[in-house]
Amino acid sequence: MKPALIIMAAGMGSRYGGLKQMDPVGPNGECLLEYSIFDAIRAGFGKVVFVIRRDFETEFKEQIGSRFEDIIVVQYAFQSLADLPRGFSIPEGRTKPWGTGQAVLACKHLIHEPFVVQNADDFYGAEAYQVIADGFKMLAANESCMVGYRLRNTLSPHGSVSRGVCETVDGYLSSVTERISIATNAAGTIQYVEDGQAIDMTGDEICSMNFWGFLPGLFDTLEDKFIAFLQAKGQELKSEWYIPNIIQDAIDNGETRVKVLSSDSQWFGVTYPEDRPAVVASLQAMHDKGIYPAKLWN
Repeated sequence: MKPALIIMAAGMGSRYGGLKQMDPVGPNGECLLEYSIFDAIRAGFGKVVFVIRRDFETEFKEQIGSRFEDIIVVQYAFQSLADLPRGFSIPEGRTKPWGTGQAVLACKHLIHEPFVVQNADDFYGAEAYQVIADGFKMLAANESCMVGYRLRNTLSPHGSVSRGVCETVDGYLSSVTERISIATNAAGTIQYVEDGQAIDMTGDEICSMNFWGFLPGLFDTLEDKFIAFLQAKGQELKSEWYIPNIIQDAIDNGETRVKVLSSDSQWFGVTYPEDRPAVVASLQAMHDKGIYPAKLWN
């Protein structure tokens, strides 16, 4: 079966401001997720599922989905704070949905094939989609995969970032450790901050940029895992159920193995408003070089 692509587009960019998933950064007004879809189609994907919120459904469909609904199957899932298993309720004062794990779970009724999960506001590069499409062919029934990026290819010159740094054993993921406040200092050394101390990094570390490949069997256990999360942290006002946490628990419990596929592509996103001009210039250069056609969609 042709794989599907889940694009998580329900969140607002708190640091960037506004609905950055729709920000036109390509030479013809394309937003970043359009490049994802273009690259996925070239790699043989057959469907895209957008996870969005009801409050901007009409705007999103008109401005984004309509651009390629005649080229690939386009479906929508909706992430909502109130979408909870029976017996659970929203704690008073909570305003945010429950994280990327809930975003994936919202797609359960639409996905019956191998699928990739990614962020809406990141550029992953054409290589990533081909690598993961080929990777699906090598997975056992209890395995998943991810595309990891070299840390140095994921940084912003305009501020610090957080990254999930991966440890591997024989090509499989053993752990993902969240490192915060990663930035390049005045001497050109990449560092992260832990307990107030700056610690050097090489820049060659493999990090997760939320580009995961799963088989549809994942959904068999995802609802139970969501219930377990809510039982443990469902009364917290800001707790979030993240995909890396779900994967780490599954690895620790022997439920899955995650094959780490690497890409040397330059990842980029608009983490800060100041990142936008460089993203615009990079995309224009790719069009100029013929990596992308003059227009993505005719």
